[in-house]
Amino acid sequence: MPIPDRTDHPELRNLAETLARGAGTLTVRLRAGDADLGVGAKSTPTDVVTEVDRAAERWLADELARLRPADAVLGEEGAERAGGSGVRWVLDPIDGTVNFLYGLRPYAVSVAAERDGRVVAGCVHDPTSGETFSAALGAGALLDGRPLGGSWLARTLDTAVVGTGFGYDAGLRAAQGQVLAAVLPRVGNVRRLGSAALDLCYVAAGRLDGYFEFGLKHWDSAAGLLVATEAGAVVGGLRGRPPGPLTVAASPAVAADLVRLLEELGADEL
Repeated sequence: MPIPDRTDHPELRNLAETLARGAGTLTVRLRAGDADLGVGAKSTPTDVVTEVDRAAERWLADELARLRPADAVLGEEGAERAGGSGVRWVLDPIDGTVNFLYGLRPYAVSVAAERDGRVVAGCVHDPTSGETFSAALGAGALLDGRPLGGSWLARTLDTAVVGTGFGYDAGLRAAQGQVLAAVLPRVGNVRRLGSAALDLCYVAAGRLDGYFEFGLKHWDSAAGLLVATEAGAVVGGLRGRPPGPLTVAASPAVAADLVRLLEELGADEL
């Protein structure tokens, strides 16, 4: 698909960075305070949400209403607004809420901008490290302002370090566990970080050689997929499909073999 002839992708990326960092600062401040985190559950008892998730999303939506009132908004915690500009912002105020709640690293704020349904800019910010991954369509990927891409270590799947994640439903996790048990002997090692957005950015940065996960939501992956793609990773689903229901991102050296393995295991049919 040709890249739309737009000159504002870097501008949207810069705003995504500003927003993600601002929301990240808010999450750190609220986590360090004495206020009740207001823990609740969504789809299952293990699918947790906190009042900090909601507060960070409100802050993001309010900033966008102030700065770009004509843009649409879609947020994980319910923020939604129609717009007439052709731009929609996709917000995940805390990707990795369980890590956030337990005081584990990492978690992330993910902010992406779509134009006419295509992600053209995005930022994934890790408040626990201060690292900021960002990308603009056709302009490459950055980590704290430095270009990303091409730094993968593994040349074959059997030496690759591969990331993954699990759903919240117990039955789904059991099926994902069976897939992972079959993947483990075929790769170098496996990591489970707890934030899909950062998993994708870690592929972009060469910290993971590959990553796969079933059942990601759009706000989980919108910014991270753009960062990985712009860094030169191979991104897609299985059987020639785009990402979803299974999302795969990997270095060019191992992507084909990882996809082939996951297809053999039916990892997109859980």
